[in-house]
Amino acid sequence: MGERAGYRRSAGSARGEARRRELLDRVTDDLGVNGLVDFSLRRAARAAGTTHKVLLYHFDGPEDLLTQAVLQLRERRISRSMAAAAEALAGPTLAARVQAIWPILIGEESWVLDQAIGLAMYDPARYAELARNASKQYLPSLFSLCPEHWPDDRKLEVAEMILGTLRGFLVEWRTSGDGPGIQAGFNALVRALDREEAAP
Repeated sequence: MGERAGYRRSAGSARGEARRRELLDRVTDDLGVNGLVDFSLRRAARAAGTTHKVLLYHFDGPEDLLTQAVLQLRERRISRSMAAAAEALAGPTLAARVQAIWPILIGEESWVLDQAIGLAMYDPARYAELARNASKQYLPSLFSLCPEHWPDDRKLEVAEMILGTLRGFLVEWRTSGDGPGIQAGFNALVRALDREEAAP
């Protein structure tokens, strides 16, 4: 009963699911370039090369489509971040890994994902999931960056600290543009992570 109607319609066959993924990829690409402002089924249909009726067959309305596209855009960002962190394993400290993901977090589609959080704050009745899902998506990756020998509760605490701090830096980046100030704060985070990793 809890499944969305669009998913029930498109999940009946491998072909239907493949078509749904193809449409979502195209809408996500458009979102990454043009942002959330003026997002509509008409714009999404144009980007996907189809009609709004086809989109409504595969998705449960414009809010559902927008949410799924934001989630996919965020997953792309996380994948690139984790790839950058993996390359940093040559200097295998938590601080080095966090330093490696920061350029990804402030690059390319960061402004669109910041818009998504703003939309969730502005209209939580419709878009609260955009914010709640952000934490659900990022925490496992940040958790995985922590030293393997740490107990899970310590990993979660530090992952939460990193997420909250980086989110604050991203808001500051978007609102003030104070690059030197943000860098100074980021340097302090790196020192804090070095101390945390050195602690017993």
